[in-house]
Amino acid sequence: MENSFDVLIIGAGPSGTVAASIVHQAGLSVGIVEKTQFPRFVIGESLLPRCMEALEEAKFLDVLEQQGFQKKDGAKFVMGDSVCDFTFKEQYTKGWGWTWQVPRADFDKVLADECERMGIPVYYQTEVVDIKINEDGSSVTTVKTADDATQSIAAKFIIDGSGYGRVIPRMFGLERQSHLKQRKTMFCHLSDPRRESVFEPNRITAIVHNPETWIWVIPFSNGLTSVGYVGEPEFFEQLEGTPEEQFRALINKQPKLAERFEGVDMAFEPRSLQSWSVTTDKFYGNGYVLTGNVTEFLDPIFSSGVTLAAVSAQIAAKLVIKKVNGEDVDWEEAYMKPMMEGIDVFRTYVDKWYDGTLYKIFFSKGRQQNIINQICSVLAGYVWDETNTFVSKREKSLDTLARYLETMNSDSN
Repeated sequence: MENSFDVLIIGAGPSGTVAASIVHQAGLSVGIVEKTQFPRFVIGESLLPRCMEALEEAKFLDVLEQQGFQKKDGAKFVMGDSVCDFTFKEQYTKGWGWTWQVPRADFDKVLADECERMGIPVYYQTEVVDIKINEDGSSVTTVKTADDATQSIAAKFIIDGSGYGRVIPRMFGLERQSHLKQRKTMFCHLSDPRRESVFEPNRITAIVHNPETWIWVIPFSNGLTSVGYVGEPEFFEQLEGTPEEQFRALINKQPKLAERFEGVDMAFEPRSLQSWSVTTDKFYGNGYVLTGNVTEFLDPIFSSGVTLAAVSAQIAAKLVIKKVNGEDVDWEEAYMKPMMEGIDVFRTYVDKWYDGTLYKIFFSKGRQQNIINQICSVLAGYVWDETNTFVSKREKSLDTLARYLETMNSDSN
């Protein structure tokens, strides 16, 4: 292991690898330390078109194209017999009209392997146990390897892309509770031999199970489909039996899913996660910047995780290059402000999903295509387009539209 880099990156997920590639392209030395061994399982399997711009700048698109991942060109929302189908090529904002749905173990390993092919060292099973930052922003990071040996790594700057590990926020006492209600998910990968006759494979489907619970359905090109239930923890407390029995009982309560997945194999025993919504006071400090889920993770409903990870890494990497090269960087204006703007847009839509506002819009008979196209841009990840009123004036626009459609539907009945 080398003991000195211009930039040390914590975490080999999408955030860390996008940042590493962009920094490497600028001619700086960069190394990645990763606590786990890849491939490793993680959720966040449905990408958004906006992240393609970051993946392109990081020069990952060619190798990703070769993997044959399932292309995704839209998102479908279902409540009973009502359907709202968004097609990304019809979005208001100019940009990518498609992306991928990916098993993250495979996707993340492809990105990390490509970094190694570029000449960027990736040190797996290497845990950060201490960080000391000097007054000038340079640092010494102590890591522990798989054989319990410790080593010090000097760096001019640190990018923390450690995802759910949240290394620097936890180490420096920066974590804060999100205002979002804490929820739980139970999920599994299922074989899906009947997908073509039931649903389209080229989109994520979100099914409203009850007012507080929804289901994701994400088909992969390998024949498996990711299915997950998201709701308040109390919803899952009623379930009995083994995790597999609980999960099959949930699926059997949805007639279309019960028919689609009757008797199919599970790739692994259903797993659960909960209380994932966390935030951080500041996304930067002397000698370091936080990217991806280290800044804030919201909720799975609009698949914002990888997009915020990739875009934050894209922005942060270019600022780090300037900083290491001796240029002044206004981190508040150039990084914290735009990232908070994007996060706040997604947060508004998460809130409006769970309070039922988006139900009134998505499942109304009177919705207009031009408005759907503006909302589609948000769902595609273009949450920084201030010309879109459903970005710049999102709360007022969504509330007004929901009230109008609700009144119109009541009058028509």
